[in-house]
Amino acid sequence: RCLKAMSHDIEYSEKYADEDYEYRHVILPKHIAKTMTKGRLLLETEWRGLGVTQSRGWGHYAIHKPEPHILLFRRPNNTDPVTGLAPGGKRIDPTGKIIN
Repeated sequence: RCLKAMSHDIEYSEKYADEDYEYRHVILPKHIAKTMTKGRLLLETEWRGLGVTQSRGWGHYAIHKPEPHILLFRRPNNTDPVTGLAPGGKRIDPTGKIIN
C-alpha cells in the first residue's frame, strides 16, 4: 500500500491541555509502526514521513515504552497552527518546548 493509503489508518486523539501545553497522541497501525525509527524521539520530518498530518508546532516529546506505536505530541498553549510559532513569535524545539 502507498503511504497516502496507509495514513488513513492513523488515529488521532482529541487535544487536551494543562496550564502550559496542548497535547495529543497519535496511534500508528502496526504496518506503519514497523517502519519507524525505534528508541528515540522523532523529528517533524520523520513523523510526517510516516504519514502523520497535523498543524504546525507539534513536537514528539515522549516515548511510552510499552506502546511505542503511540506517539505523544505537545506544543505550548496558543501556538499559531499555521506558522508553528509559540506566543510572542518564539520558536519551538523538536520536543515541543519553547526555545529561549
